[in-house]
Amino acid sequence: MSDTTKLNSITAVGLIKKVPAKRSLLAALLLTGGTCFAQQTLTLDSAIAIALRNSYDIEIARNNVEAANIGNSYGMAGGLPVVTGTATDREQLNAVNQKISTGEHINRNSAAGNTATAGLQGSILLYNGMQVVATKHRLEELEKQSQEYLNANIINTIATVMTQYYDVVRQQSYLTTLDTSIAVSQQRLNIVKTQLGVGLANNADLFQSQLDLNALIQSRKLQELAIEQAKTSLLTSLTLKPDSNIVIDDSITVDQSLMLEDVMNNIYQSPDITAASMQVTINQLIEKETAAQRYPSLYANAGYNYNRSQTAAGNVLLNQTYGPYLGVSLTIPIYNGSVYKRQQKIAAINTDNARLQQDIIVRDNTSNAVKNYQAYQKSLQQMQTQQESYALAKQLLDLVLMKFQARVATIVDVKNAQESFANAGYLLVNMSYAAKAAEIEMKRLTYQLR
Repeated sequence: MSDTTKLNSITAVGLIKKVPAKRSLLAALLLTGGTCFAQQTLTLDSAIAIALRNSYDIEIARNNVEAANIGNSYGMAGGLPVVTGTATDREQLNAVNQKISTGEHINRNSAAGNTATAGLQGSILLYNGMQVVATKHRLEELEKQSQEYLNANIINTIATVMTQYYDVVRQQSYLTTLDTSIAVSQQRLNIVKTQLGVGLANNADLFQSQLDLNALIQSRKLQELAIEQAKTSLLTSLTLKPDSNIVIDDSITVDQSLMLEDVMNNIYQSPDITAASMQVTINQLIEKETAAQRYPSLYANAGYNYNRSQTAAGNVLLNQTYGPYLGVSLTIPIYNGSVYKRQQKIAAINTDNARLQQDIIVRDNTSNAVKNYQAYQKSLQQMQTQQESYALAKQLLDLVLMKFQARVATIVDVKNAQESFANAGYLLVNMSYAAKAAEIEMKRLTYQLR
């Protein structure tokens, strides 16, 4: 199977387009909704599907997107009217002592009284130095930024699962090479036993063959441990029980069509870089919000008031007023110790820092892309030679074993051929894994992972 064909087979769960994160996540969840982990065999696409469905990091990022979406409104920016209603009712006992100009004198203790007020007031901001506009734009950028963080979590999760999945494949390939060596050692031991039975071998050859076989069996047990630990790491990324029993039957196929020029052209598609660029815009908007505090604020006010006061004694026994009102209020900041001016300077410094952070991310991602491409190219070049070496090592091992059976080769020759075969197998699978890991990382950095 070609690499392109294999990559296309997992496009449904691996491809995350540059679309709003709520839709991209929803699509991922819909695609993974039917995934069931009842079967033992785990494929790459099912592993990715499970990770996208179970990832705590993705769930947190999705919640952040929802929170940012809720906060992105003109009401949160302060651009919508504010309406308040108030009402009070108070009973009281007053001592009244009044002398009226007519000569009447009122003196009474514990005179009952009642005061009731109610009002409905609405106000709307007319102008405050465009602070509402800047705040609304900032909230929009925060929502977009949270979506980019979600996309970054999705692509990082896919990359982690793919790397760990192929690490299990690599460790299992080591085991296959060990099994071949064990089979050869067992065959060599059987030959020595047969030869010993007819007097053509000695106990030293028998003991050495048995020791070599035992050493390989011990190595196999250690390799089984390495496989189980690699599977545990993968299961942890899938948020599954770490002792779950899974079977992976796959091989490492590398996409050999990557070009450095294409990688560098797509480096700015990374969600991390996009989010960092948005942070610069967010800080610029914070500068505008801070600067707007130095401008006058103009509000329009309207409402309806009701006031009623009643007492059992006194000159005025009942006073009741009610009616609508309309007005404007203007607030002009004159002096506050240069607080706003200093806040604006601090906001400008934060904007410069955000630009520097963006430059750092671009620098690091570019460096990582170049280093991974170098590893990718060298691994591909070595793989071609190593495949030939591996085939030759297998032919050599078969030939030496035949010569050993015919007593033309020694036990040392067989052991050396076995070591050559094992080393060739280890190198080949390591180069394949290194090339695949570099491919995954480059595609992660350029948001091209499929």
